[in-house]
Amino acid sequence: MKIKSVRVNNRKKAIEIETPKGWLALPFSKLEIAPTAKNKMTDLYVDKELASKAITYTLASGDEASVHLDAFLDYNKDPDFLRDLVLHKLTVEAVHLMKKSTLSKQEVIRRLRTSPSQLYRLLDPTNYRKSVDEMLKLLSVLGYRIEWQIVAESTSKRAS
Repeated sequence: MKIKSVRVNNRKKAIEIETPKGWLALPFSKLEIAPTAKNKMTDLYVDKELASKAITYTLASGDEASVHLDAFLDYNKDPDFLRDLVLHKLTVEAVHLMKKSTLSKQEVIRRLRTSPSQLYRLLDPTNYRKSVDEMLKLLSVLGYRIEWQIVAESTSKRAS
């Protein structure tokens, strides 16, 4: 996904980006270098050098910073982004546990009833075309289980 356009919303004290999914906002308070009344934003653009996946802004003081699309997706709790984040964490953990395992790759493949290429896809942290279900099966074969915990966010996080 790429950023189509960007704008400043001084009333809301936020940067807003347009993506194929619509507009997403990120408050100034979440920026690395936050603008203030005395140090306003003088330049803001979609950064083509960062493959249009980030924006770059400059303040009156000359300070410059970039914000990746992921920061907007994370702040706005994009479901697809959060799913990919969980999938990535499970994959990294599976790779680590696979190295520690006494089971051979051939035995893991046999127990999963799959092919070697499918196992390598499951162990690829950059592949998001797999399911959480497949990762749970792999971790189960390796002798581990996942314990989920549902926790309410603090009220201060929900209010912002």
